[in-house]
Amino acid sequence: MDELFLSIEAAHAALRPQVLVTPLTYSNALSASTGCQVLLKCEHLQHTGSFKFRGASNKLRLLSPADRRHGVITASSGNHGQALALAGRTLDVPVTVYTSRDASAYKRQAISAFGADLRCLDADPLSVELEAARQAKVEGKAFVSPYNDLEVIAGQGTIGMELFEQAPDLDAVFVAVGGGGMIAGIGAALRRLAPAARIIGCWPANAPSMQRALEAGEIIDVEETQTLSDGTAGGLEPGSITFPLCQRLLHDTVLVSEDQIKAAMRDIAASERWIIEGAAAVAVAGMRKLASEYQGKKVAVVLCGRNIVLEKFLGALA
Repeated sequence: MDELFLSIEAAHAALRPQVLVTPLTYSNALSASTGCQVLLKCEHLQHTGSFKFRGASNKLRLLSPADRRHGVITASSGNHGQALALAGRTLDVPVTVYTSRDASAYKRQAISAFGADLRCLDADPLSVELEAARQAKVEGKAFVSPYNDLEVIAGQGTIGMELFEQAPDLDAVFVAVGGGGMIAGIGAALRRLAPAARIIGCWPANAPSMQRALEAGEIIDVEETQTLSDGTAGGLEPGSITFPLCQRLLHDTVLVSEDQIKAAMRDIAASERWIIEGAAAVAVAGMRKLASEYQGKKVAVVLCGRNIVLEKFLGALA
């Protein structure tokens, strides 16, 4: 854990100005309706509209010259692929992205627009990830996991560094969880810098793979159904390093329904005039669900990405 924190510190210092320091804004509406002091960490305003740009940039920054020349391979439902594609274009590293044909067409188009080689498979997200990792070995290229990589986790952990700089007296942080890379990084940073702050993992009830694994004490197969939070959907890679990190770092977990996710998306659109993705709304809905436990307390909610509706709107204006 000490080594991971040092890696997060190094990433925090090295990634400027390539990676933005995103705002932490007070929400009058959410604070009034929940009884908490609600701060929104605006990762939807990060480059590519997602926190994923942090981890992708840190991973490529640390590649050897030879690995940079050969290029990298990854798997993504959209946000990680976009982030790695832009980071690769910035650092002149060829990027290949494997994705499922069920992934958002708008996100797939964005990946290609950033210059990545896009390969679509008729398979579920976990199967796509395993195939991408296999193909990376065949081609002799570095595989960049969306979450199962300490250098990627360290990049995501820079959110935790910023949260401490912006609000050192936080009582809790609510984070949507898929593979666990973001919450592991945030948790590792805040456990060192603000040990009193509670780290709360939030999942859609339709796709709770990591949450079920934490309950079981081991990575298990979990049947998932369709969810608005496509950015957190998909099973865990066997042997994922994020699993023991989440076991150690998370204080609490919460599941939210699809109706609660929709309501959170509407709340943010109405009160903040932001269009966030389902995964970001999961964290908002999780905070709402546990708000009675944090009355008068200062809590942060990580808005991890923007909604594809925004991309559709921008496309219509092009």
